Amino acid sequence: MTFTELLLPLAALLGAGLLAGFAAGIFGIGGGFVVVPALFIVLPLLGGAHSQYAHVAIGTSAATIIVTSIRSLLAHAKRGAVEFEILKSWAPWIILGDGLGVILAHHVDGRILTLIFASGVLLMSLNFLLPKLGNRVIGDDMPTGVPRMAIAGGLGTFSALLGIGGGTIAIMVMTLHGRSIHRAIATASGIGTLIAVPSAIGFAVIGVHEAGLPWGSLGYVNVPAAVAIACMSVLTAPLGVAAAHSLPPAMLRRVFGVYLVFIGLLMFKNALKM
Repeated sequence: MTFTELLLPLAALLGAGLLAGFAAGIFGIGGGFVVVPALFIVLPLLGGAHSQYAHVAIGTSAATIIVTSIRSLLAHAKRGAVEFEILKSWAPWIILGDGLGVILAHHVDGRILTLIFASGVLLMSLNFLLPKLGNRVIGDDMPTGVPRMAIAGGLGTFSALLGIGGGTIAIMVMTLHGRSIHRAIATASGIGTLIAVPSAIGFAVIGVHEAGLPWGSLGYVNVPAAVAIACMSVLTAPLGVAAAHSLPPAMLRRVFGVYLVFIGLLMFKNALKM
């Protein structure tokens, strides 16, 4: 591709990076809910087969989350809001589930993968838009033993399939167990790192021999897109963190819920076009 042909997708990717970084900071997510839809728009400009876009979007999203989630985690940690004990106890099960999710994604059709993404986003929005559900608390202690294994493992699998940092599910679990929305968001930003590293490596490996990939792809990870998005996200993640700690919890929940509904409907539209 010529430099002129790259200008439009580059501008779009840089913009997506700015939004992803802010979303990662304010919502405790890795930014995948911003990056994946943006890549569905940009990847056709980089060529390749349409059937590969869902897998490349998800693999590339995972790669960007590594940088975005680490930057967000450090910003939250400076405010003393991260519960590192939760991260340590969940890590082994998240990574195991993550590996399973990558394997499953390799065998799922791109359109089905997109529909799974859209359905998951809309379901998760209910937790933040319905006050009775979102404000519910079922206990003061986080799950241990088999429940923790199942939740963390399922979180890793689901997040790998969608190319997200898993923050939304983690926030739901933590708020149900007595954590404030602010502490849940802060801790969830670290979960994104645990999910993103094995996911990005896995998607790069399973897609390495695939044909019809967009220009600049290493397996299912598009390197130019990942670099452009990551470079911008580190600039805006701290701004998102500051916004998260300044907003009232109820407003933060509603904003996040509306955002998820918008993304879910957008991805359904993309799936119908495939």
